[in-house]
Formats: sequence, structure tokens, C-alpha cells
Amino acid sequence: MKYYKVLLLLLSTLFINAQEVAVLKYKGGGDWYSNPTALPNLVKFCNDNIDTNINERIQTVEVGSIDIYQFPLLHMTGHGNVFFSEDDSENLRKYLISGGFLHIDDNYGMEPYITKELKKVFPNKELTEIPSNHPIYNSAFEFPNGLPKIHEHDGQAPQALGLFHEGRLILLFTFESDLGDGWEEQEVHNDPQDVREKALKMGANIVKYAFKN
Repeated sequence: MKYYKVLLLLLSTLFINAQEVAVLKYKGGGDWYSNPTALPNLVKFCNDNIDTNINERIQTVEVGSIDIYQFPLLHMTGHGNVFFSEDDSENLRKYLISGGFLHIDDNYGMEPYITKELKKVFPNKELTEIPSNHPIYNSAFEFPNGLPKIHEHDGQAPQALGLFHEGRLILLFTFESDLGDGWEEQEVHNDPQDVREKALKMGANIVKYAFKN
């Protein structure tokens, strides 16, 4: 256990200046692998437009693995069930409070499962709505009205909910927006170009915010 803690500390210092992202794989049967072209497209957009130098070959990491400490930003999505074991929850909690950032994008139907599992990670924290004047809405591109609506789903207003630690936003949960669908190749969902551009620009804001904070 002693060596494990030392290794975690070393890995957590590595990602402070890193520019890497990964897809988070979780248990429970949900399709964590949804939107396979989404993150590569977002990374390319960021490299082309906001001066990042992110590896365009996207890796996958498991919640309970120490490999998550190599990445300052993790992206999680899906439609269905999510399950975090006790070890998964502890690993994710340590990752987030030591400087990591998790973006969870509900691809439709994920919300009741992920909100329950997040209570295992942070029993004393509640998801709260992020106000439209938060820096994540203007870190690269301006979104004065907050999170853009990309797909209809249930026709509700898009919501950006977050968890904070010592004043820092450590987790962003985007709901009723489906940014990832807007990041995918155009022919996958046939989204108009202006809608895809909104999704990519908001994604770039998330990337830039995560890397700077």
C-alpha cells in the first residue's frame, strides 16, 4: 500500500503540464464506448483552433486503474447503467482531488445511474448547476447563455452540473445537451454544421478549462 500511494503521487504530478485525454471505461453494462469518433474529432478541433498539442490517438482507461493519473482530462459517456466498485470510487476520488478533471456527457439515459454512483465517489457533495458566468463558458469561445442544446432528447433545457473541491470545478456533467453527438462525424447524426460547431466549441472550452485548472 505504501508503494501504491507513492506511485499515485508521482503519477498525479505528471499530468499537471500534460495535454492528454482519454475515454473512461466503467462497469455496469452501459455503453462506455459510445460515439467512437467524438473525442478524436474534438481533439483535432482543439489542436487546430486553440493551440493544444493533444495526441489524436485516443486511449481508453478503466476507472479503477492508476493509468487515469496520466491524463488531466477524462471523458465519460453512454446511455445506460454505470457501476463503480469501492476501489473504483476511491481511485476516481483521489484522481479528481489531486488535480484531474472528469467530463461526463449523458448520451441519453445515463443520468439516473451516474448520479447514484457519484454519491459513492463523493458522499458529501451534490451536483450543482454551473452558472452561465462560470469561466468554463468562455475559456476559449463565448457561450453567454451557458451550455448549448445539441440534441432534443426529452426536449428539456440543457444542464451543466458540477462537483467542486476547494473552489475548483473537478467534474462536469452535461445533461440534455449531448455534446458528444455533435462531435461525431457529420453523417452519424446529420447535425447541421452550425450545431456541430457549437458542440465542438463548447468541447474546446471544457478541454482548455481542464488543462488550465
